Order: sequence, then C-alpha cells, then structure tokens
Amino acid sequence: MVTFPNCKINLGLNILQKRKDGFHDIETVFFPLPFTDILEIVSSDNETALTNTGIIVERNENNLCLQAYHLLKKDFPQLPELKIHLHKVIPVGAGLGGGSADTGFTLSLLNEKYNLNISLQQLFVYASLLGSDCAFFLLNKPCFATGRGEKIKEINLSLSGYKILLVNPQIQVSTKEIFQQIAPRIPTKSIKEIIEQPIETWKNDLKNDFEEIVFLKHPEIKKIKEDLYNNDAVYASMTGTGSTVFGIFNKNQEINYPVGKDHFHRWIETL
Repeated sequence: MVTFPNCKINLGLNILQKRKDGFHDIETVFFPLPFTDILEIVSSDNETALTNTGIIVERNENNLCLQAYHLLKKDFPQLPELKIHLHKVIPVGAGLGGGSADTGFTLSLLNEKYNLNISLQQLFVYASLLGSDCAFFLLNKPCFATGRGEKIKEINLSLSGYKILLVNPQIQVSTKEIFQQIAPRIPTKSIKEIIEQPIETWKNDLKNDFEEIVFLKHPEIKKIKEDLYNNDAVYASMTGTGSTVFGIFNKNQEINYPVGKDHFHRWIETL
C-alpha cells in the first residue's frame, strides 16, 4: 500500500513558556501543503527494514517510521514484519514537518492496512509519543495547535486564492540550539485571533518567535524573507525553526523571484 505524506507550514509561532518537563508550551497554526514524500508499506517474510531513495534519511532504529511500527507492534503483536520504502522529497530539518508527516502517515497506514481499528484519539496518543507535531498529520487540516504542538483544533482557514513559494537555502538549523536561546513570552494577541484577520494584516501582526534568533545567526535566511516581500508577497515568514521560508502570493500574480543557485524552491498551488 502506498501513501503520500505531505508537508506543513507554520502560520505564526509563539513560544509561551518553558514547562517543568523541559519542553515549551507553544501556539501556532499548522497549515498542510500538497508537497509530498512517497511511503510504501508491504508485508515481509524477513526482518522489518526501511529502504530509502531521494533525500537520504536514517534507516536505523532512530527512524521515526520504524519507531511508529515498533510502538504499534507492542500493542498489536499480530502486525507482520514489514518492508517500508520511503522516497524522500520534502527537505529534512527544514521546518516543513516532513519527518513528522512520514510518522503520522505510517501510523494511519498500518491502522488501515492491517485492520487494527485504532480510534483517532488513540492514534493521537501514539503520535504524541513520537513527536510534538506528528498528531497534526493524522487530521491534516488547518489547525490551531497548543501544548508542545500535539494539542490541535481544526480551524476554518482557506488560502485557495493564493499560491505559495517555498524557499530552502539548504542550511541545517539546530532545533535544540534554537530552543535553548528562546525567551518565552505571552503575546498581546493570540495567533488564533490574528489568523482571523484579513491576510493583508498578517505582515504586521503574525510573527514567528524563532526568526530573530535564526536571522541573526543566518542572515541569508533573513534575506530570503526580504526578497519575498520585495516581490510583493502578501505574507512571508520562516516556518518552524527554519530554515525554509515561504511567501504567500495572489494566485494570478507574476513573480520573478531571484532563487539562489544552491537553494531548493517549490511553488505550491493551494487547495
């Protein structure tokens, strides 16, 4: 069975406070985009293993797809050994949630393919054990997220009149390092309120708290955002902890964005 794990962007990202468990409480809006990896799972007579084409990922026990399988295997021993193949297209460590998407889709695919009859709420529990934003990809609709990112609530948000340009400068940003430098704060206005405003106001109100830190260390990422606005993006921001930056443009707008020769970029037509 084959499925197509898609990426997401963060529309705003506020770090509210550090928790006693060492994690941080956040608020953000996750917005899914139709830019995908390819994941295939078939039963195997041999030991469960993952193969990989496209962008190279870990294929050992640290791989989240394998972790998802072993997590379910503990509770559902009837699961057979598997051949898992991942064709990786979504850039790794780019703030697009590609690894979390692969994980969430693995859980859903195993549940469907092997008739495990796991409820959505229980799948959320499994997903939260594997990563903070894995649960989002089980619902895979625009969501307001809180907690570590695992508490999600569907919202009514459409960007159907727009197209999105993703630009990734192939810079690896350490999420752990960035979190260590962040100064949590409670914003004067919640992202949930801002996202309901006209999109033309987002430029002034909708912020990603990680940008200041990342832009200081990697000014070339800051320049991407500036270039997007110079090309009349309605809204532009870094997604997650970076390094991908996205620009939202009117669908019929012609853009001549100066993509760097080493940069990955992809135009996305929103649904």
